[in-house]
Amino acid sequence: MLAAAGYGSRRACEEIIRRGRVKVNGKKAELGLRIDPATAVLHVDDLRVQLDDSKVTLAVNKPRGVLSAMSDERRGRPTLGDIVADRSERLFHVGRLDAETEGLILMTNDGDLGHRLAHPSFEVPKTYLATVAGRVSKQTAQQIRQGVALDDGPVHVHDFRIVDVHGNETLVELTIHEGRNHIVRRLMAQMGHQVQRLVRTRLGSIGLGNLKPGTYRAIAGTELGQLMREVEL
Repeated sequence: MLAAAGYGSRRACEEIIRRGRVKVNGKKAELGLRIDPATAVLHVDDLRVQLDDSKVTLAVNKPRGVLSAMSDERRGRPTLGDIVADRSERLFHVGRLDAETEGLILMTNDGDLGHRLAHPSFEVPKTYLATVAGRVSKQTAQQIRQGVALDDGPVHVHDFRIVDVHGNETLVELTIHEGRNHIVRRLMAQMGHQVQRLVRTRLGSIGLGNLKPGTYRAIAGTELGQLMREVEL
């Protein structure tokens, strides 16, 4: 199973087991152990190994104007379903990005992983690049780091920095742990800076990288294992 999951040849996988790096159902594995991939929970270096090859997780770069939905039969607007139309799996999106927000959104058919990623109790960090109107001062940046009160409660920013100032626009990067509707837009508007463009660049350990708008890539191997560890799988 380790070799099939991409951990090298059978000999290489035997060495991994000998070194005590493999656990099955929470216990250190031994050479020759037979497992049922449908029920076994396998970790290598404390990273989960997905044994069920019917489960897939995709990183999608959602373009502006695309709905976070699988279809829009009533109005025929472009959706995430159009981007993954070539996939045979029954996928769903993890959380939402509003139509005008671009960037990273995950899609999967793994219900347990998707539920945990979306659940607020796991506080998966989300990082955004926002182009806002006006020049954001250092004092405003500090106030944002300390927390901002909105109509539906305070929002706490894990990290905030000014990336660039060009003319009467500022590019800022911020990381938050929650997903209330339009939270970044409302936060910046509260501070007097309307968001003109918003891109989510990271969700947990998964980054957007060089993924082109309207395309996707599969998340697998240690990258998937790291993501699963973040939600305690």
